Amino acid sequence: MAQIGAAHGIRGEVRLRSFTGEPEAIKRYGALETEDGKRSLEIVSLRPQKDMFVARLKGVDDRNAAEALRNTRLYVSRERFGKTEEDEFFHADLIGLDVFDRGGTKLGSIAAVENFGAGDLIEIAPVSGDPTYYLPFTKRAVPEIDIAGKRVVVDPPSEIEGDEEEA
Repeated sequence: MAQIGAAHGIRGEVRLRSFTGEPEAIKRYGALETEDGKRSLEIVSLRPQKDMFVARLKGVDDRNAAEALRNTRLYVSRERFGKTEEDEFFHADLIGLDVFDRGGTKLGSIAAVENFGAGDLIEIAPVSGDPTYYLPFTKRAVPEIDIAGKRVVVDPPSEIEGDEEEA
């Protein structure tokens, strides 16, 4: 959900990068957990600064405590999100799913879901061990998603499949 950056000032504030759809909504999630689940941190105040936020965290009262949190990733437990709507997915549910073409041939697995500004992409790690590649995460390119069956069916453009000759 977020990652703590460097300390900001001497009173325990930290720089915070939010990865939520609406960045300022990070505060509304309540207490956030560290990656190992051993610590819970609550945002007391939040103010924008350039491409991130400056946050005050409950119980973090000086620069040393703030510095100790540098690069800490913050998470929200899955149960707090509830169910997804139809054709809505959590990225974490997609990562690791097996990827098949329409003919049933296994192409690889989903390594990541990215968005570089022009829409969501799935990164596919091929079975062959070749470099990963991206497909648009659209209904046309990814017509079937079976979370329970741990598989997706893709319809990649022919140039990715190798069906077109090079110019």
